Amino acid sequence: MNTLEAIRTRRSIRNYLDKPVPEAMIQKILEAAMQAPSAGNQQPWHFVLVTDRKQLNEMAEALLYGKMLKKAPIGIVVCVDLELEKYPGYWVQDCSNASMNLLLAAHEQGLGAAWVGVYPLDERVAGLKKILGLPESVIPLNVVSLGFPASTPEPAELRYKEDRLHRDRW
Repeated sequence: MNTLEAIRTRRSIRNYLDKPVPEAMIQKILEAAMQAPSAGNQQPWHFVLVTDRKQLNEMAEALLYGKMLKKAPIGIVVCVDLELEKYPGYWVQDCSNASMNLLLAAHEQGLGAAWVGVYPLDERVAGLKKILGLPESVIPLNVVSLGFPASTPEPAELRYKEDRLHRDRW
């Protein structure tokens, strides 16, 4: 699968087969996530790999749109460690880049994934910090549910809109 095909065909998957994901696939996905560009190459991210069913269920309850975690064999929590920031405030972009790499790498390997937003909602951040025992300086940006898809939806329609493009000036 080439990059443009992966971008075009990737969909958020919220229903998973009851099938474990091989460790080698997880490793490739995390390697791809950590290849993401970051401001000044600061790489302020940390990833919490959650496979414990009790914790996945707790996370599903704590996150309004995270119910798919109850069926997912894996949840990957993408976090920032503010102590690693060299360029304050850019961590959201950095961790978002890592998250998109993660989503595309999962799709390329035939896995399904969905981004569940956490930050900037304080109650979601606090809930995950408590469930995962995150240090004070660590903030979760999102959770990515991950597993083999129970079904594969058709690619979305092309979303390019000419009226959203401005050349040289607005």
